[in-house]
Amino acid sequence: MHDSLHYLTIEEAAAGLRGKRFSVRQLVEAHLTRIEALDAKLHAFITLTADKALAEAADADNELARGVDRGPLHGMPIAHKDIIQTAGVRTTAHSRSLQHWTPEQSATVHEKLRAAGAINLGKTSLHEFAFGSPGEDEAFPAARNPWNVEHMPGSSSSGSGAAVAAGLCIAATGTDTGGSVRHPAAVCGIVGMKPTFGRVSNFGVLPLAPTMDHVGPLTRTVVDNAIMLQAMAGHDPRDPASLDATPGDFRSLIGRPLRGMRVGVLRRFIDSIEHTPDTLAAFGEAEAALRDLGCVMVDVDPVGLAQSHDAGSLVITYEAYRYHRKNLEERPGDYSANFRGRFAKAPAMTEADYEGAKARMATLRRSLARMFESDVDVVINPGRERPAQTMAELWADPLGKRSLALRMYSVTGNPALVLPMGFTRDALPLGLQIAAPHWREDVAYQVAHAYEQATGWHTRHPIP
Repeated sequence: MHDSLHYLTIEEAAAGLRGKRFSVRQLVEAHLTRIEALDAKLHAFITLTADKALAEAADADNELARGVDRGPLHGMPIAHKDIIQTAGVRTTAHSRSLQHWTPEQSATVHEKLRAAGAINLGKTSLHEFAFGSPGEDEAFPAARNPWNVEHMPGSSSSGSGAAVAAGLCIAATGTDTGGSVRHPAAVCGIVGMKPTFGRVSNFGVLPLAPTMDHVGPLTRTVVDNAIMLQAMAGHDPRDPASLDATPGDFRSLIGRPLRGMRVGVLRRFIDSIEHTPDTLAAFGEAEAALRDLGCVMVDVDPVGLAQSHDAGSLVITYEAYRYHRKNLEERPGDYSANFRGRFAKAPAMTEADYEGAKARMATLRRSLARMFESDVDVVINPGRERPAQTMAELWADPLGKRSLALRMYSVTGNPALVLPMGFTRDALPLGLQIAAPHWREDVAYQVAHAYEQATGWHTRHPIP
């Protein structure tokens, strides 16, 4: 039984539980067995909460037996990125500075998923405080890519991406300030959604840059992703960035035809960045697949796009430095060398630099809004310029620019999703990014699901 459960989708697992083909306990045990077998080489988890998960599984089974059904996430084994606070379970941010910290309250997103019936298996690896790159002097080992453990699994929700791709959990949470949900999705061959800014509460999530911080789900299919986001979304008065917008049904458009839908292609932007041949070939095939589904392709070039990556990077560094400055000055040894290196230029940044970067961000935000209003329904581009780098490459250039294709939507706050787009000749995953207007995650899911079903890339897994 255990050997057949770890790659079930949420939909499939929910049907199996209600058909009494297996229990919640068996589903949780299957994933715990999988973690025990694989995580010594993947390092996806920092903290495993096996006993707690098994106790919650027993409760979930008892509820189903009594006719209490919390919905599609009832009994689903998930994991949380380890900057999402979990009361009574340590939250380390992958840092020596917090490696023994156990918060007294949980993040809203954890509370909402638990109320929906999800069972937390533990806390996943990341880059320290969701910033920078892994280093050999960190408190915990860096997560590895399950398609090839010599390669990186993406920044910074690395453990969540690796865990979902390898079948260690059915879904996971991540955070995305500059691409950190979508990057692991692209290089691990899974689905990652950065929702509209303010759609999911950041309360109880350790901040990187509050102007751009998002929480989003990582899953193996588009429908599963929509199910996760449905439980995570909603207004939260405890988060000042949370907007009072009632989420609709994120699955409402899934299955509807795409005929006549206008799909913007960031052609000039794509041409301005060096992509690997495999990436460009796969993107060309993705365009062809969308045309076959009835989409009309339109080349677009929003004003401000070329400046968005650097502007977003400045804002992230400026805000993160203000949050960490006191501890960096008083206890620098609590942080890794790579994390400290991220702030080398931060002391020289001025408020004028910061406000100028935010002004450039606003230019792109307005430009995209006009484009979505009048020209296109969604916008696509490769989710990353290349497949996953090796860990050796990452360690050799820890401060290098990566994932230039993602930051623009962290800057604008638009919902953006990455899903599998094929594989390189070396069997490393490639990703396709689909962005939509603010509050229209349902449209992004509609296009993504149609493409997913037409191509079938989501059915491939790294480890049997």
